Amino acid sequence: MKEQHILVVEDEAAIADAVAARLRAERFTVEIAADGPAAVERFNARRPDLIVLDLMLPGFDGLEVCRRVQAVYPVPVLMLTARNDESDLLAGLGIGADDYLTKPFSLRELVARIRALLRRVDQDIAVAAHAQAGPASQSVDLGPLRLDHAARRVHLTPTEFDLLKAMADRPGTVFTRAELLRVVWGWPDAAQTRAVDSQIKALRRKLGSGLIRTVHGIGYAVETPR
Repeated sequence: MKEQHILVVEDEAAIADAVAARLRAERFTVEIAADGPAAVERFNARRPDLIVLDLMLPGFDGLEVCRRVQAVYPVPVLMLTARNDESDLLAGLGIGADDYLTKPFSLRELVARIRALLRRVDQDIAVAAHAQAGPASQSVDLGPLRLDHAARRVHLTPTEFDLLKAMADRPGTVFTRAELLRVVWGWPDAAQTRAVDSQIKALRRKLGSGLIRTVHGIGYAVETPR
């Protein structure tokens, strides 16, 4: 089985080395970049399966790295942040990051989050292959948009697709932010509801503003155009 390749982007050498050592012990292939330009260069050269990305970087920051790599293809991104201010973190989630951890963090938790993201991508590839093999693939028509697993990796990140699919499977149903955090992210703690808002904002930017309805004080719903 091919080892999965992870790019660790972190300018603090002690953290980068500790993360890389743990991931290598978990049978991942790991490469390290210490600044924004090096991160983009290594991404273009190796096309990693996942990026662990610090927000604060020399050269240019993690937000710019995320923008540049997501413009190439929707690689899963797990962001690391030491900031108390959520604004940059939420911006990262809005431009394609899938998950985040706040420093200091547990290496065990980091590995668990990485495996969860990679497992979702592997499931997506398997479903896409099945869809291309025969006519039995499931899809949901949302007006001019057809939502299916085979197309997801072209336009949406794994988290964006899973969020959209969770709502599209039950069009018209209003989902609370806490429900979406549990179903899509697998987070039992509903404290990070603004992460949902950032991903909804990203979906609206990509798919238009009319598809997802905000129900103020409650949450969101996908509306199937009549």
